[in-house]
Parts: sequence; structure tokens; C-alpha cells
Amino acid sequence: MTSAPLAGCILAGGLARRMGGGDKTLLPLAGAPMLARVISRLQPQVGAVVLNANGDAGRFSRFGLPVVADPIEGFAGPLAGILAGLRWARAHHGEAQGVISVAGDTPFYPADLARRLLEARGPDPERIVLARSDGHMHPVFGYWPVSVADSLERFLREGTTRKVLAFVDLHPISAAAFPPEPGAADPFFNINTPEDLDAAETRARDEA
Repeated sequence: MTSAPLAGCILAGGLARRMGGGDKTLLPLAGAPMLARVISRLQPQVGAVVLNANGDAGRFSRFGLPVVADPIEGFAGPLAGILAGLRWARAHHGEAQGVISVAGDTPFYPADLARRLLEARGPDPERIVLARSDGHMHPVFGYWPVSVADSLERFLREGTTRKVLAFVDLHPISAAAFPPEPGAADPFFNINTPEDLDAAETRARDEA
């Protein structure tokens, strides 16, 4: 775990249309739900973890995590889940400077994600930091100061867009670089289709 007080938020509220609907984070990967792998990577990096998902929270009871729904009505995208995580951290972990967000459908993300996000943040705890690799920004993998919760809620309720980068551009921001190692697979590979799940199964087996 990093030395800074952090909470973690796993975003599992996607509609999974290309997977036929339902909770793709509960699909099996290497003999366990995909979500179990995501949780096991995040827990050592932060002080506490919350799961953002809508609907019946009981379907996630086996994981022993608190579950919070989007505080914005309708499917408002990942920013609504990040807001849920920020509100939860403020209410239950007042010591947390910020929240590390990760996607529930990205089971191979870096095991040192939080540390490297904080390194890119530097001494300014009010700075948003997003992960970047191979020329691409990964806007759902980031460090979010708890202090941006109010402005994020206003943005979602009053704005004309709910795009992550549109909100981020309104605040101090840095990027944490995760340069790909030669021959290494993309750590931010996310599972959107049955073919992706097959590829992830092969990768998990090879890494075991």
C-alpha cells in the first residue's frame, strides 16, 4: 500500500452490451470471477475498497465489499461511479486524500498503479492524475482528490457532456506514464467481447 491515505473504487456499472448484457465482471476468468482478480490487485494498493454498481447489491455479496450505486439518475457513465466512490470515501474514510479508480473489466492493470499515480501527482493532493500508456489516456484509471466531489456533481447535473476528459480539463491534471515493455501485453487491456474474454483466459493461464 502507498504511504498516502487512499481509498479505491472499482467501476462495475457498465452495460456490457457487447457481452450480451449483465455483469461481465462476474464472468469466470481463470477459475474465478473476473472481479475477484480486479479486487486482489487493488486491495494491497489502498486502505479500503468500494464497488460501484447499480441494481441489486446482493449479487456482489460474496466479495465482502461495500457497494454504492451511481448518485446520478440514468446511466451517466464512469464519472457517476467516480462520484459515488468520492462520496463514499468522504463519508467512511475521512482521512483519505483521494480515490484510485479502476475498471472492473480490466483484470491485468498494473499492481503499482496507485504508487505511480501518486508519483505523477507530486506534492499537490488536489491534482487529478490519469494513467497513460502507448499514446493513449485511460480516463477511468486515475487518482481523484476527494475535494473535487462537489464540482463533479455540479458538472454531471448541470453540464452538457459527461465525458471524463471534459471534466478533467477543468482542474489541475497530470498524467502517469506506463510505457509498454518490449514484448509485454497491454496492462490496460479491457474485456468488451467474448473474444476478449477468450484472450484474457489465455493470458491469465500463461501468467499463472
